[in-house]
Amino acid sequence: MKLLRFDDNGTARLGVVRGDDIVVLDGWASMLAIIAGGAEALADVARQRDAARRTAPLKSARLLAPIERPGKYLAIGMNYARHLEEAKRLGQPTPSQQFWFNKQTSCIAGPFDDIEPGVTQMLDYEAELGVVIGKPAKGVSEADAKTHVFGYVVANDVSARDWQRHSPTFTMGKSFDTHGPIGPWIVTADEIADPHALKIRCLVNGEVRQDSDTSQLIYNIWQQIAYLSTAFTLEPGDLLATGTPEGVGVGMTPPTFLKPGDVVRCEVEGVGAIENRVAG
Repeated sequence: MKLLRFDDNGTARLGVVRGDDIVVLDGWASMLAIIAGGAEALADVARQRDAARRTAPLKSARLLAPIERPGKYLAIGMNYARHLEEAKRLGQPTPSQQFWFNKQTSCIAGPFDDIEPGVTQMLDYEAELGVVIGKPAKGVSEADAKTHVFGYVVANDVSARDWQRHSPTFTMGKSFDTHGPIGPWIVTADEIADPHALKIRCLVNGEVRQDSDTSQLIYNIWQQIAYLSTAFTLEPGDLLATGTPEGVGVGMTPPTFLKPGDVVRCEVEGVGAIENRVAG
């Protein structure tokens, strides 16, 4: 199923896609509540989808970020081999283990919202497959990690490269307001047979900048969940950005950063696409 949030005359509503329509969901206060509700919640969503008592046209709906505010938004750096080579050319040390950083959850934005550059002079894009955690995960093995995934989103890990250098944690340069567009919906895990076999692309003004697939991940999703859950509990609704391929603006010759008016489209096969204009 494709679960989403949309704007209904100023009120955020929950919905599930059925054909060309959104079936409006009743009885749930938030997407986080549905995620935490697990199989029982999804069964209720499926019943409401099939009954289709109230619908809205998908084409004209303004979609919101499908998760209101995850408890944690974690992103892994340098997790595609060719992107790692880009980073090495730019002087970034090669990590000896998984390299994680936080994106403050206030950066979350809708799938078609504008990106506000803020004070950065080096605005960049990073198309990624996002993982939404379902049931709590602590000390999870690779073999069991799949059972802790609720679903998947498309993510753009928008990066302020100059501010990224202000701190070794990357947090400042990764967390500007609006620099975390996700969506366009959550595709539930049962819809994705193999999350490690999905094409992923980023286009800027129609020009392909990134073109890869998730089979190229250095650390796969199950390894990521196992690693993180060794240290702390991953909770329902937590969001993981699983890495970006080569082709980011800072790695181009010369470096080519986003400017006002640019339109950035991130696509993940089987999940969907988000598209964000740079404001200014």
